[in-house]
Amino acid sequence: MIGGKEGTTGGNPDRMLHPDEARAIVLASARPLAAELVPLREAAWRVLAEDVYSPEPQPPFAAATMDGFAVVAEDASPWREILGDQTAGFVLPIEVSDGYAVRITTGAPIPAGANAVVKVEETEAADDHVIIHQEQVAPGENIRQIGSDLAKGELVLPAGTTLGPAELGLAASVGLDPVAVVRRPRVSVMSTGDELVDPGMPVGPGQIRDSNRFSLIAALTQAGAEIIWAGRAPDRAPDLRAHLEHLLETSDVVVTSGGVSMGELDLVKPLLSELATVHFRRVFMKPGKPLNFATTDRAIVFGLPGNPVSALVSFETFIRPALRSMAGCIDIDRPRVPVHLGAGTPPSDRIEMQRAVVSVDTDGRLIGTTTGSQASSRLASFRGANALLVIPPRELAFEAGEMVEAMLLAPPLGPDIPGIDREGRRATHTVGRS
Repeated sequence: MIGGKEGTTGGNPDRMLHPDEARAIVLASARPLAAELVPLREAAWRVLAEDVYSPEPQPPFAAATMDGFAVVAEDASPWREILGDQTAGFVLPIEVSDGYAVRITTGAPIPAGANAVVKVEETEAADDHVIIHQEQVAPGENIRQIGSDLAKGELVLPAGTTLGPAELGLAASVGLDPVAVVRRPRVSVMSTGDELVDPGMPVGPGQIRDSNRFSLIAALTQAGAEIIWAGRAPDRAPDLRAHLEHLLETSDVVVTSGGVSMGELDLVKPLLSELATVHFRRVFMKPGKPLNFATTDRAIVFGLPGNPVSALVSFETFIRPALRSMAGCIDIDRPRVPVHLGAGTPPSDRIEMQRAVVSVDTDGRLIGTTTGSQASSRLASFRGANALLVIPPRELAFEAGEMVEAMLLAPPLGPDIPGIDREGRRATHTVGRS
């Protein structure tokens, strides 16, 4: 069903909202998606729909952690007769007792009777015997015991886990194939404006190339979305309406850029009022103030501003967490950490999201330094940025060294920070949400 009405902002979608209030409305509308079974080899970077438990102990047998000789640890004799070679993939049908040893490779099962492995560097072997040079051998030495990695029935991966390299390997180690993952959000991206020209095409007087669509495609793909349509629509109400109606019927999420401000040709804004339930149209932040958010029975809609930086800041603040929530992710937010300003910044009448580089100084402090001009049209200010500084509104300018919050888009430059992994996925000192 498509139809317009007022949303959930106290009956006034034109009321300017604090980003936290707007974010809460967005996440409340981001409905969880259904699960689907996919082959494990196709599940990289998908999100688990169900908890995964180990059906058996890992390892399922005691195994050598070193190349060497399997022995009885309590046997004090240095000279041992070699009974055979134990390699991975089979079990030698013998039993080790005092005076005997079995040559063994890393990962191979420990033969019956043996309770330690002496690494090869501590031995001197001949064809039929080995001399142990290690003075004392402890029971269990160089052996990985049954269940030492995973106990039977242990929770291996909780639902909501993103299947990266380690997680995919763990799923394989417990025999999970196929795997239940959350369906990817199906997203359509539409740029609006007669002034826009596709890359590779000549630019006429008064025209510019469409960059927003391609920036958003990259950001959406990285966030786990399935892009089902991406294109441009002209500044003509009938054509734009036809595009929007089709996208609202076929997409989980529709992302538009441009046409949401106060101009005569800002046609997305009135069309959303006709076709969907509009929840808010303005957010108390800079850049990204003119943000339209609406819903239908089957889709959520983000009407982003046309300025490139405004579009990407709005994406990071609202769209990315919504997509990750729909996909059932455990961690939907970028890490937030307190940082020291590397330079002063003028006062602002709104919450300002400044593109910046966060690095670690010689004293171990996090320093946030802006990437230069913060104009909302200057897409180059995002290149190389690994954070958005969250500058609160106030009348006085901020001085260098003052503390503000930073949303990390990537890990800080410099040494590792406790609590932040090298993917920048989570932080111990999280102090707020976008």
